[in-house]
Amino acid sequence: MTVAEQGAGARPDLTAQLRDAILNAEFAPHQRLVEADLSAQYGASRASVRTTLLTLASEGLIERLPNRGARVRAISIDEAIEIVEVRVALESLCARKAAEKLTEDGAEELRALRDALETAVSAGDLLAYARLHQDLDRLLRALSGHATATLLLERLQAQSARHQFRLGFLPGRAATSAPEHTAIIDAVLARDPDAAESATRAHLAGVIALLRTMD
Repeated sequence: MTVAEQGAGARPDLTAQLRDAILNAEFAPHQRLVEADLSAQYGASRASVRTTLLTLASEGLIERLPNRGARVRAISIDEAIEIVEVRVALESLCARKAAEKLTEDGAEELRALRDALETAVSAGDLLAYARLHQDLDRLLRALSGHATATLLLERLQAQSARHQFRLGFLPGRAATSAPEHTAIIDAVLARDPDAAESATRAHLAGVIALLRTMD
């Protein structure tokens, strides 16, 4: 089990499956989520589906409508920008803590992830790159050992993931963001908390600037 998996500490379940489906755009913003349909699609009981919808509503991914069930919540650009602004403080804290607490096992995972990111960019595999970016975020949270920041970030990143996914497919975006991710990884590997925090802030400042250009 990797450091990230240990940090996540959760088994795949209906909530994780539906959350991933929403984040991967299998369900569109404002699309209704019908309990009976989800029960059949995922082979789960209606009670499990109902519990999952309540959980995802608490995370801000869906909204419950009076007498109309649930639907995928649409996140506006302005809200997405606010979310990333909050993430700046939390992610830079996690990067700093990761650099301070880095173990050899964690360093090995980071180096492997850096190599995989570089390979994906070189191959032009944007889908793989987007998934590896998410893996990096999870790994840095796990390496930080900061439980409170991790819980807050998991919720915030889930809400802004759709916009982040769109950004990743903008022409030339991967070529720009890959060196930024490498800088974060290298700073953590160097066990330099100041550099790790600075690199994280610089990367997310670029994300905010791009979001401001989107419709």
